[in-house]
Amino acid sequence: MITLHGFAISNYHNKIKLVLLEKGIPFREELAYPSQDEAFLKRSPLGKIPFIETEHGCLSESQAILEYLEEVYPEKPLYPTNQFERARNRELIQHLELNVELIARRLYKEAFFGGVVSEETKQEVKERVEIGLKGLAQLAKFSPYILGSELTTADFLAWVHFGTFGLALQKVYGEDLIAKHIPGVASFIALMESRPHVQKVAADRAVAFEAFMQSR
Repeated sequence: MITLHGFAISNYHNKIKLVLLEKGIPFREELAYPSQDEAFLKRSPLGKIPFIETEHGCLSESQAILEYLEEVYPEKPLYPTNQFERARNRELIQHLELNVELIARRLYKEAFFGGVVSEETKQEVKERVEIGLKGLAQLAKFSPYILGSELTTADFLAWVHFGTFGLALQKVYGEDLIAKHIPGVASFIALMESRPHVQKVAADRAVAFEAFMQSR
């Protein structure tokens, strides 16, 4: 059985968890936080989470994990079979994570954890995030899923990230920048949140976040 190491607040943990659930892959979760402990580094080379533990060994980096799961458990595919569409799936994921989420993450300290982000950083983040969201709007189809009629890993990843960085943007800037730049996103989110596994991950995330905040 696969063991998913990480914690339920992490977007990257949750995108793997959703794919495991949707593909019906038996797994268990083990709570873990980033660590530079020598034993931890043997399982995750940079001490990052999430990572999975399999019968063959450990595997880190969320995208590598998703593609491993797709190849080893092909019975319920969550990547397009057409090679070009499969590449488009990877393109959207990379664009969303590198050109939007990674940038918006600079706001999380203030949005979620009581810290302060400088006005200069806020302005820079807003400019870069809006560019990223406009680019994402060019890739998204929402008919009804983000890349068309087929449910894929990109849908689960988008739902996870939209919820987190969307809330951060709303808190810091007082406006829904995702809806402003990506028409159709609201109906997509509602569609995804009608799925039982998405509801489970959302509930687990809420419980974990509450516990985390109480521990601080």
